[in-house]
Amino acid sequence: MRDKQILILGLSYLFYFAMLGALVPFMGVFLDSRGLTSVEIGQLLSLITITRILGPNLWAFLADKTGKNLRVLQLGSFLTLAGFSVVYVSFGFWSLTLAFSLFMLFWTAVLPQIEVITLNNIEGNPARYSRIRLWGSIGYILFSVVGGFVIDWNGPGALLYLCSIILLGLFLSTLFVKDTKVASKPSDALESMWKMISAWPFVAFMLSAILLQVSFGPFYSFFALYMRDIGYTGQQTGWLIALGVAAEVFIFIYAGKLINRFGVKSVMLFCIGMTALRWWLLASAANVLTLLIFSQLIHALSFGLTHSASIHFIHRYFTGKYQTRGQALYTSVSFGVGGAVGNLIAGQIWMQGQGAFNTYLFSTFAALASAIILLIIPRARME
Repeated sequence: MRDKQILILGLSYLFYFAMLGALVPFMGVFLDSRGLTSVEIGQLLSLITITRILGPNLWAFLADKTGKNLRVLQLGSFLTLAGFSVVYVSFGFWSLTLAFSLFMLFWTAVLPQIEVITLNNIEGNPARYSRIRLWGSIGYILFSVVGGFVIDWNGPGALLYLCSIILLGLFLSTLFVKDTKVASKPSDALESMWKMISAWPFVAFMLSAILLQVSFGPFYSFFALYMRDIGYTGQQTGWLIALGVAAEVFIFIYAGKLINRFGVKSVMLFCIGMTALRWWLLASAANVLTLLIFSQLIHALSFGLTHSASIHFIHRYFTGKYQTRGQALYTSVSFGVGGAVGNLIAGQIWMQGQGAFNTYLFSTFAALASAIILLIIPRARME
């Protein structure tokens, strides 16, 4: 692949995950500034996450039906920018829920298309994928720090302007992406999508992925508020988040080699086990800075290496014409269902910060359940 194409794909990942870094960690702080309670925050995040179930599959069906992944990527990026502008004029629970749901419906078109276009360009090579994908982590790091600075400087409302700039950058970068088509194999027509998704190894893999994302619910919903309640500033919270993603960047460099050396199942089991330890440390020792830093470093495993292994499994599991829908199904069901359930339960347990211990204890058990389900899948069916 030409260096220019690698750069453009890297920029697309950078801007996509920059949006995550700027908005997601501070979403609870932003919604709190709009007067929402912890229960309402959990409900809102749960409701808008449900759009991640419907959205990616609709866009993926359109992309597979038309064969125009790149056009779907560009359209989704533009509509994401336009849809996000509605948040500026939205106040109150239902108004904000509808605004963020509209934004999420379009935003879900973006990542599966970037993943498929990238994997087609690099022929599914996990080492090359990791080196491009790490630019997304760099974007997350930069803008989680910038997001914390913006909050301290001009309040949570200023995040909206930062996010709009990022989304504009994402749309402009997609205009320079070039797609590489991969011809479908003759066997593709013989194996239905339903047969592939109803097979036990895939069902178990998705259950494990859902539970892992359920465990992330309290972190995505309330980590920034948790840090604020303990006594950390917005900038310090931003640096803590950035530290975790910096470790993620490091692991992406070696992810391909680790997956090839140890296999998808072993890598994922180890990472999910460490994720359970991460949530336990947040539950019991968040006020100890060294342990808090260590828990953030585990993000390299709980998201970075786990994500690389999952993408590798999905790309190998689904053949040519089903790859976009396979990536969308993984994204929508794991992050959509798992995120919605995790956010909803976190909102019920959090109790304005008084239930912080119980909330992260719940995350610990959800991660352990994820590992147990993964354990029963035959190793040969995951490679």
